Amino acid sequence: MSSFTHLVHPTTIKYNEGGLVAAIAQDYLDGTVLMMAWMNAESLEKTLATGEVWYWSRSRGELWHKGATSGHIQKLRDIRYDCDGDALLLTIEQTGDIACHTGERSCFHRLEADKRQPSSHTLSQLYETICERRDNPNTDSYTCKLIAGGDNKILKKIGEEAAEVVMACKDDSAGSIAGEVADLLYHTLVALAYHRVPLREVYRQLEARKR
Repeated sequence: MSSFTHLVHPTTIKYNEGGLVAAIAQDYLDGTVLMMAWMNAESLEKTLATGEVWYWSRSRGELWHKGATSGHIQKLRDIRYDCDGDALLLTIEQTGDIACHTGERSCFHRLEADKRQPSSHTLSQLYETICERRDNPNTDSYTCKLIAGGDNKILKKIGEEAAEVVMACKDDSAGSIAGEVADLLYHTLVALAYHRVPLREVYRQLEARKR
């Protein structure tokens, strides 16, 4: 039996007149919203029982095991419902890192102005920006100057920022600590981008430390 069966009581969920409830799938590591689909009572029950996400296909009128054909299965990590019980939030591990049938990571990839990555949290967005600067250098960009300087310049800054974090902590100044830690995180992200280490690998290491 799956460890999720106790998390949602069937009577808690308020299905619409068609017997469906909206289900939003969110990446378990960086919080990116990957897709929205519908569930009925049976698909929710199978999801909780198997630990893999099942939806209800309105167009085909049948249960839909996400990824059964493509291999892009969604493994359930957590599930929550909103204050009214009429929407579900699925925290999932997306096999292949592709949730959209178009081949995109997220179904929410359309934007009129440009082709930015779907929104996640600030650290991930900053890392994506740093990678963009790495791949499309701009001589006026501080990030590009750091990357152009290679390890010598990047690691020197990490050492300086680490020392400043220590000093801020010694001074016990909340504002200074936050600012110096932000500087240290930024320069560390530059090092990751320079060495082409995906930030998600860091998230996976942090996730393991929660156990």
